[in-house]
Amino acid sequence: MSRLVLSGISKNFGAIQALSSVSLSVAPGEVLGLMGDNGAGKSTLVKIIAGNFPPSAGEIRIDDKPVTFHRPRDAQEEGIEVVYQDLALCDNLSAASNVFLGREAMRRVGLVRYLNYRQMNETAADLFRQLKSETHPRDLVRKMSGGQRQAVAIARTLLSKPKIVMMDEPTAAISVRQVKEVLDLILRLRDQGISVILISHRMPDVFGVADRIAVLRRGELVASKPASGSSPEEVTGLITGAIDAA
Repeated sequence: MSRLVLSGISKNFGAIQALSSVSLSVAPGEVLGLMGDNGAGKSTLVKIIAGNFPPSAGEIRIDDKPVTFHRPRDAQEEGIEVVYQDLALCDNLSAASNVFLGREAMRRVGLVRYLNYRQMNETAADLFRQLKSETHPRDLVRKMSGGQRQAVAIARTLLSKPKIVMMDEPTAAISVRQVKEVLDLILRLRDQGISVILISHRMPDVFGVADRIAVLRRGELVASKPASGSSPEEVTGLITGAIDAA
């Protein structure tokens, strides 16, 4: 059974057709590499899955159940989390505080409620252990490497026990060593049975972790196939239009 199924997803912005009848599925514990040039429709598709806006046509199913998202919270309640390129972290806070940002654990003493730092630190430490990350709960984000920052952002998604995690350009503008850290984090998610949609322009990274690759061109899905049955050269041809479809 597929974890996520998109059937005939289209999106219009006035006279602009951003997506045209895109049908795609992702299995539990599968990494899908979503590729395409700027303006191909990747961001629009991700925002539809994340509940930022509804499709003009088509259906979304989660675990074979039709779902309709009116806002991002609806998608989160169905187990969909997004790690955006800017990560949305607060540099002046600790790793644990960032993991719990907006969902802080509280404790009550009499009539007064306090932040439960002990619980947040312990839970964050457990999430980092699951990810096999060297990040520590009390580390300040502003002192972290790009790979550690990604670990914090991913740990934040794990707090809600997600079914699907979408990652937008997670290896952009970081060092080779940090890229390996992030790719390892993606594999850890996969090993936990979480479906991962990896949006990236970096061909080696996608082929390094993806089980399947989907390519969008001008709002249309031109390929969805096992990564083992494709190649960077073929994907480049699909993205540019040198290859019509695969």
